[in-house]
Amino acid sequence: MPKSDKFVIEAHSLTKKYKDFTALSDLNLEVEKGEIFGFLGHNGAGKTTTVNILTTLLEPTSGNASVCGFDTQKDSLEVRKRIGYLPENVKFYEDLTAFENLEFFAKLSGIREPKDKIEEVLDFLDFKGFENKKLGEFSKGMRQRIGIAQAIIHDPEVLFLDEPTSGLDPMGIKNLREVIIELNKKKGITIFMNTHLLSEVAKTCTTIGVLNHGKLIYKDSLPNTLKKFKDEVSLEEIYLNIESK
Repeated sequence: MPKSDKFVIEAHSLTKKYKDFTALSDLNLEVEKGEIFGFLGHNGAGKTTTVNILTTLLEPTSGNASVCGFDTQKDSLEVRKRIGYLPENVKFYEDLTAFENLEFFAKLSGIREPKDKIEEVLDFLDFKGFENKKLGEFSKGMRQRIGIAQAIIHDPEVLFLDEPTSGLDPMGIKNLREVIIELNKKKGITIFMNTHLLSEVAKTCTTIGVLNHGKLIYKDSLPNTLKKFKDEVSLEEIYLNIESK
């Protein structure tokens, strides 16, 4: 499949069924290079299923998807080389230090001498000085920052974030928001973010999509969305308006 210069994520008629339950139904989606795409939806809407398919962790029942021009099923290894992924609850080795955890993930990504790369990433994330502390001693916000570090250690083109602010306090949410924007602007990484926090969408995302019971019911840029629903006074009202249609 030839690499697209415009779209880094494409899904065509993507469907995922579990016996009689349809988690994802005929999803068609395109995300442009350089976007921060906010994927909205209620719990159980199919957001995580979508991300699992796009990150090659799950095969669709029908349809197909590509990331960076590579088919998620036929070219899964090529996709994995080009993406980073931060799940909602990232797993680390609690008894290892931050450096040791990142060294492990770096070597899995094919980085043979990761020391300089780890220092570069921690410096970018303003997290130097914590390399030798064990992960078991870290707060949720600190763990998320190390989670981001492991996801970008190999310089991905696309970063998938699944409810990245879950469990964070207001300061942790603010800090993570700043990191996401920096990754997009300074490193040019396209961000695909599952979230239910509308306040973060308004402050972070350039484009939004709304998933309802496995179906994509809306997609547009954030500025266009605010213009279309100019009578609503908040993004929450816009979201409820979209879901009710």
